[in-house]
Amino acid sequence: MTIAPNMIATNPLSTEIGSDVWFLSGPTRPGDVSRFIPVEEEPFVVGRKPNVNLTLGYNTVSSAHASLWTEEGQLWLQDLGSTNGTFVNGQRVTQPVRLGEEDLVHFAEALFRIRRQSIGASMSGTIPQNVCDQALALVQFDRLMSERLVVPHFQPIVRMSDNEMLGFEILGRGRVFGLESVGAMFEAASQLNLEVDLSQMLRWEGVRVGRSLPQCPVLFVNTHPAELANEGLEASLELLRDMAGSTRLVLEIHESAVTNPELLSQLQSKLQSLGIGLAYDDFGSGQARLSELVQARPEFVKFDMSLIRGIDTASPERQRMLEALVKMVRDLDIQALAEGIESKAEAEFCQQIGFDLAQGYYFGRPVPIESATDRS
Repeated sequence: MTIAPNMIATNPLSTEIGSDVWFLSGPTRPGDVSRFIPVEEEPFVVGRKPNVNLTLGYNTVSSAHASLWTEEGQLWLQDLGSTNGTFVNGQRVTQPVRLGEEDLVHFAEALFRIRRQSIGASMSGTIPQNVCDQALALVQFDRLMSERLVVPHFQPIVRMSDNEMLGFEILGRGRVFGLESVGAMFEAASQLNLEVDLSQMLRWEGVRVGRSLPQCPVLFVNTHPAELANEGLEASLELLRDMAGSTRLVLEIHESAVTNPELLSQLQSKLQSLGIGLAYDDFGSGQARLSELVQARPEFVKFDMSLIRGIDTASPERQRMLEALVKMVRDLDIQALAEGIESKAEAEFCQQIGFDLAQGYYFGRPVPIESATDRS
């Protein structure tokens, strides 16, 4: 929190590419859900009366309580003589202060967290349409999270020996315009540092819905790389395990996150105590981390679709390389899973070189639970 000269900026909000868009994140009245409110006017006045920029439904908030503005890309705050005070990270504001991302601001009892979205590289000109779309997506993301507007989809995983189903990978789809795909959801989450929250919510909703599938198939659930360094991962998995009941779970970790053998060994021990399996996802998409297969051995290794696509017509060298990798994995008593199989020829070749399991459009696309029930 930085003290500024005792002045309020009155220039219009900068909308040039290269600037930042600042947000207040919090409920606007008691009992309401959190919302993301862009600071889009200058000065941006917060108070209880209806003609200010942000009207708060708290009796302790003054009619014109505080003002925010930007100066050289930084967000500033000044109390406007409010009765019950404005506080930044617990300290009462007595003169203008500079705010930082993640700061906590109290307007009397109304609590908000400061968020920021970077628009892009510095250049002159006005904001293009896609930046406006990004700002809309952030507002929509608030709805998606607070109302849990996601639909779990289930993609089958089959045994190659008999084409019988082992289980499903759970994939998320959004029910909010502009955030339908998992990529769009995580793009919005990344602007607000909420990737971990989104990942946990997708897992929870997926298992909550998927545990009702007949014959109790194995459910493969995903993680975001940021979760491995987050202290809340183990606690979230404990809650997930309790909620799943007797349903067998497997936690997928992306290959790019498999970088710390000690951390992975600790996680593996926790998973074993919870009765949750471990899978390394997208193996071979980047650096194939072979040493971690020995030090923190998973139950499953999912070979990236880039290794599988067109393998039946690939060069003999590429085919031999894949076969050697599959043999190495299976020699470690790990089940090898081929991702992204789209044709019968790819499936037959993968079975021939020793894959245990398979997944891809050839066996079934991700579908809502109503359609997945027909397959299980």
